[in-house]
Amino acid sequence: MTTTRTRPRPQWRVPALLILLSAVPVVAGAFRVAQLTGGARITAENARFFAAPVPVLLHIVGATTFCVLGAFQFVPGLRRRAWHRLAGRVVVLSGLVAALAGLWLTVFFPNPGGDLINAFRLVFGSGMATSLVLGLTAIRRRNVIAHQAWMRRAYAIGAGAGTQAVVTAVWFAAVGTPGALVGELLLIAGWVINLAVAEWLNLKEKR
Repeated sequence: MTTTRTRPRPQWRVPALLILLSAVPVVAGAFRVAQLTGGARITAENARFFAAPVPVLLHIVGATTFCVLGAFQFVPGLRRRAWHRLAGRVVVLSGLVAALAGLWLTVFFPNPGGDLINAFRLVFGSGMATSLVLGLTAIRRRNVIAHQAWMRRAYAIGAGAGTQAVVTAVWFAAVGTPGALVGELLLIAGWVINLAVAEWLNLKEKR
């Protein structure tokens, strides 16, 4: 009699890929934090960040914590442990901080983008905050499926900067430096791609 051994599911592949996806915005955010907290020289390029350092820092720290810690929430083995619940509270809080600070920066901060990208920042920032609240509400009602669906949507939006970096890099390598409008459309595409993947996973879970 022979027994068939099943290979263990690579549970850590997904968080590793998600953290890799977030590497560029995380490194860029760390550089900005170092500037704001390390007494860097104020220049024309970074003066707007020094003009409102608190919301900038809140957005960076919140988004970094959300993307990195949130990646481990997708490990099935950790969902059955108390760690998932404890880390989840930090993920929700940091995600809300990142989303709300991002909304503040979109409305009150001098952004280089045009009206189109700023409008979508408001849409996706509000969508991220709403998804986090609905995800928290769902798990309090013991609705695990709805909780996971809303958290996937929130993470998709929060990790948008990583996909935006990839999409923009691909465009730059294939076509060259994008114009202002194309650059904004590439940023929007990053969010749309992530949300499309999240919805595909949600539909897959329902089957």
